[in-house]
Amino acid sequence: MAAEAAVITGLGVIAPTGATTDVYWKATLAGECAIGRLQRYDPSGYPLALAGEVKGFDAEQLIESRLVVQTDRFTQFALAAAELALQDAGLDPADLPPFEIGVVTASCAGGVEFGQQEIEALWRQGSRFVGPYQSIAWFYAASTGQISIRHGLKGPCGVLVTDEAGALDAIAHARRDLRAGAVAMLAGGAEAPFAPFSMTCQYGTGLLSTATDPVQGYRPFTATAAGFVPAEGGAMVVLETAAAARTRGLRGYAAVAGYGTTFTGGGGPAATAGGLVLAARQALAQAEIAPEEVDVVFADALGVPAADQAEVAALRELFGARAAQVPVTAAKAGTGRAYAGAAAIDVAAAALTVAHGVVPPTPNVSELAYDLDLVIGEPRVLDARTALIWARGLSGTNSALVIRACG
Repeated sequence: MAAEAAVITGLGVIAPTGATTDVYWKATLAGECAIGRLQRYDPSGYPLALAGEVKGFDAEQLIESRLVVQTDRFTQFALAAAELALQDAGLDPADLPPFEIGVVTASCAGGVEFGQQEIEALWRQGSRFVGPYQSIAWFYAASTGQISIRHGLKGPCGVLVTDEAGALDAIAHARRDLRAGAVAMLAGGAEAPFAPFSMTCQYGTGLLSTATDPVQGYRPFTATAAGFVPAEGGAMVVLETAAAARTRGLRGYAAVAGYGTTFTGGGGPAATAGGLVLAARQALAQAEIAPEEVDVVFADALGVPAADQAEVAALRELFGARAAQVPVTAAKAGTGRAYAGAAAIDVAAAALTVAHGVVPPTPNVSELAYDLDLVIGEPRVLDARTALIWARGLSGTNSALVIRACG
């Protein structure tokens, strides 16, 4: 395994299909669809009717009530996911030197719901009715800041804003921090984009599904694909050096072995085939493996015909004649795309896949428009040792991460 590998020892997932990792994974293997009519605000009069919303999430079960009133929902997701990941890893940050553990998160929307509420208060009642936490709760870095303060983390900390690719970038950034001397890192991404102002900004992309039937809302790689359904949620992982994991007697879920990123500019998702391929090749080269060794791909799966076509073209260029035989999955078709949180959830699913030898299916898809080995219907038992996860930001970022089974 490449020397740069870092071990994933803890997972925390907050997703529409489950507000804990175990519940999420069981629902994902079952191919459940959690997409439904948007409930966070009344969607009447807006073109978006469907969303992937996290149900049954009680922030105060995992974080203090004083933090709940200070934070937007996206930060509450990140705080809760971080707590779940630390618990899963059996790691108490207080047991480590504070300068040897840090956190890197990704966000696209930031604290939009909190911000809209405060702006409405300003408009209707005046400046005296705007709370002091507005100054921090809306900010993209709020999750990193709150996690680091809560756990006393004084090591490397950062935030990345590269849309759906962001969580892959954050995990790679955290791995680099381990190589620079950190012992452990928290990394991932979370989003809670459902406020009218925020979603109105998204309508202009022309990429969101306007379907009203949850089963038809988000169907990537099909002839009826017509956009994606947005979602909230995210995931955090605990990354440790292999030496630190061994010292604690842990094998880990998987190792982060390689990473690559490119930028294809303003051509939109349809122009990303070459960028995806180059990012994947960078990641594979860093992991010191060939494309033939990839056992499963966790697709970006935008659900927009031109973007799906570009992704299939990237798969064909990367894998050649083997492209139609490489298992591909897009479990997010059952949750919606949680922007910067989506790739973090994909990494968690990929880590569970290589740890347990089973690939989750792609919900709501039965007939494909491409010659592609998309896992559909049932989970597939597979001795998957190597997974490739790639993602595209809507503004042109393409990132890829390679993870490998430990041992």
